[in-house]
Amino acid sequence: MKTPKKIPMRQCVGCREMKEKKELLRVLRTAEGELCIDETGRKNGRGAYLCRCIDCFARARKNHGLERSLKMEIPVELYDRLAKEMETIGI
Repeated sequence: MKTPKKIPMRQCVGCREMKEKKELLRVLRTAEGELCIDETGRKNGRGAYLCRCIDCFARARKNHGLERSLKMEIPVELYDRLAKEMETIGI
């Protein structure tokens, strides 16, 4: 008898709901302190997960969820750049 495969779950920093890791978008802080969107979910660094909707990004920005998860202060310019990157991905 085979045991079912475990599905990794992560919490969105915007809406605070638990979802499958594949459904979420990973925002990554690299060792150099740069922020980027990790589409593969495998790059090295500290990550925070967001739903693939602009509402969750706005909520995370308002309640400082990304700052808390990534353990760094995020300037307005970086939030704007992340929003543009999310638009280019198609969210």
